[in-house]
Amino acid sequence: MPKPNIHPTAIVSPRAQIGDDVEIGPYSFVGEHAAIGRGTRIGMHAVIEGYTTIGERCRIFTGAVIGSPPQDLKYRGEVSYLRIGSDNIIREYVTINPGTQGGGGQTTIGHENLIMAYVHVAHDCLIGDKAILANGATLAGHVHIGDQAIIGGLVAVHQFTRIGRMSIIGGCSKVVQDVPPYSTCDGHPALFRGLNIIGLERAGIATEAIRALRQAYRYFYRMGLSRDHALQRVSQEIPPLAQIQEVVQFVRTSDRGICRGTRARESTVLDSAEI
Repeated sequence: MPKPNIHPTAIVSPRAQIGDDVEIGPYSFVGEHAAIGRGTRIGMHAVIEGYTTIGERCRIFTGAVIGSPPQDLKYRGEVSYLRIGSDNIIREYVTINPGTQGGGGQTTIGHENLIMAYVHVAHDCLIGDKAILANGATLAGHVHIGDQAIIGGLVAVHQFTRIGRMSIIGGCSKVVQDVPPYSTCDGHPALFRGLNIIGLERAGIATEAIRALRQAYRYFYRMGLSRDHALQRVSQEIPPLAQIQEVVQFVRTSDRGICRGTRARESTVLDSAEI
């Protein structure tokens, strides 16, 4: 494999672990505890600091600041980590912070994610695989993003909130409660709008599973049932497909509560006071 290609104006610590075929652009900085995987490309004026590990074939664009200390007043300089997987695209001026002692000490980003310009990923976040965070999206601390979720531009996500697998959040939304898997959500605050049908079809999810998800969300959002009653009916009346079991587990384990529906009568089961 070709050796790293480091621009003469870049500052790279001799203690940093730099893989084969890595490119580091003009005026970028890589600190002593960083590890950068094979084939990763780092653009101009980027900063990689802290105990940051970046996987293979990632692309990091101009002005990104990766691994700078958390913006948390409880942080006291303890060692914490940022783990970024392979094949991620991190666009201009993205900021990503490592974890804190109170949150497990690690921020984790999976593989094949697209993180667009000016996104902020705070301390102790967990992002799965193949997610898309559009321009200016902001994740507070301890946010979990499921695989293949899409976060629209300028969305703000409250700390400790979970975004379910393959869900979509519309631009400029304010997310203060958990967004269930396979759903679409939009608004200020964000409200449940329905299933992510297009995403499900594009992902090759079987028609049977889509129908089952439709029925499950009718129980949660259309029938005014309590949480326990809705979960009971879903468990008893809908085939135990993998997608249904995932939704049931997500609702059952929600701490912040699931985002409300678009009508007052739909929100009874999913009020955070009841979950």
